[in-house]
Amino acid sequence: MSSPDTASAVLERHKVKQLGSGERTLFMVHGFGCNQAMWRFMVPHFEKQYRIVLFDHLGTAETGKQDWNPTEYNSLERYADDVCDVVHALDLQRVTFIGHSVSAIICGLAARKLGDRIEHVVMIGPSAHYLNDGDYRGGFERKDIDELLQTIEINYQGWSEAMAPAIMGRPDAPRYGEELTARFCEQEPEVAYHFAKATFLGDNRGDLATMATPALVLQCSEDIIAPEHVGQYVAEHLPHATFRQLEAKGHCPNLSAPEETAQAIKDYLAAASN
Repeated sequence: MSSPDTASAVLERHKVKQLGSGERTLFMVHGFGCNQAMWRFMVPHFEKQYRIVLFDHLGTAETGKQDWNPTEYNSLERYADDVCDVVHALDLQRVTFIGHSVSAIICGLAARKLGDRIEHVVMIGPSAHYLNDGDYRGGFERKDIDELLQTIEINYQGWSEAMAPAIMGRPDAPRYGEELTARFCEQEPEVAYHFAKATFLGDNRGDLATMATPALVLQCSEDIIAPEHVGQYVAEHLPHATFRQLEAKGHCPNLSAPEETAQAIKDYLAAASN
């Protein structure tokens, strides 16, 4: 865990918002370069039945980077500690994590630390390792990641403008790519670079077997960040996982296909409660 802090300081640092009501909590955790606004189309599908917790990783336009340093935030475990800090600050019980992209794994790591407080983890577009490694196909060669990181370091805005529409994967609806570009460009560039290093160079394959919390893996087609076989790998190596293929395309169905994404989560949680 991170250094001791007051609950109010933790909540302010991560710009925590609480919506809805219910005995169970959905804690939605955004992915790289984004913020909690990425969940705004999902929230209405759940707020009548669940308490909803939203937060920002450090380095967004709202949080800034005054509480961030590169030597401390050098692994996904540290980002998982921040999620745990919020759970403890709010004394949450009966929680379902919903993590998008890299935060799918962050939520899995956090659930492992929090034990019985966490009932389920929903992983949207997860990858446990982005690099190709022998028979394992993560989707990227090391030289590709090195070039990506170099571009982020020297021209983050240019990288964002070029890559965000491709990551979104919805050329038929360019407004989604434009929004993701805007979210990326709001991120502190230094934080984005180090978060990208922790994301794309990390290897959490060995952690999957220790993530015992029941999980739902949601997978889109035509996802250039986490291809279908990558999501299948995650589901196959988690102890208790359900895999569901969405009709949605791209990497951000919480923004581009919220109805389908929300319904898949509702179906899973309903089945789990029976």
